Amino acid sequence: MKTLYDVQQLLEKFGILVHIGKRKWDIEMMAIELDKLHESGVIPQKQFISAKVVLNHEYNLEVAAEHDEKD
Repeated sequence: MKTLYDVQQLLEKFGILVHIGKRKWDIEMMAIELDKLHESGVIPQKQFISAKVVLNHEYNLEVAAEHDEKD
């Protein structure tokens, strides 16, 4: 798992489509849904960790972009 698209495809396999409208919020909701899948035991630990790393990276990029816009 290397991109946000990969995480979206994983979630889609479980019928989870996330589109709130703001990329940062989408990433936050994907993280919540991913946590729920992990808690339910339907995805392996390794896949969960890979997806979380991608989401954390993308989220940090969004936060940095917001910060840059304010400066």
